Amino acid sequence: MKYSKLNLAKEAISHKGFVKKIPDIFRMVKFWRKGLYPMKSIDIILPLLGILYVISPIDLLPEFAVPVLGVMDDLAVLSLTIPKLIKEVDKFLLWEAEQRLNGTKVIDAEIVK
Repeated sequence: MKYSKLNLAKEAISHKGFVKKIPDIFRMVKFWRKGLYPMKSIDIILPLLGILYVISPIDLLPEFAVPVLGVMDDLAVLSLTIPKLIKEVDKFLLWEAEQRLNGTKVIDAEIVK
């Protein structure tokens, strides 16, 4: 099975509704940069760097030099970064809901599709 960076990107963005959460990611970063959303810098920088690594043409193990391992490093980076980013966005959405409720703590919530 041949994988390309384009196919890997398509698989990554289909992970748990990632495409639907892209506006939330931008909003989360905006709130974080303004100092409104409390988050560790590493929790947002590492996933975004991982996605940039997969998108970029520069690799530690290039696909043309080592075909199987070249794809494996991209898959490894995606498997670590996408779930971390989704988890952080979910925390942000919960925080945002609490802010809309004037600081009322949300204890139990259900995700509605």
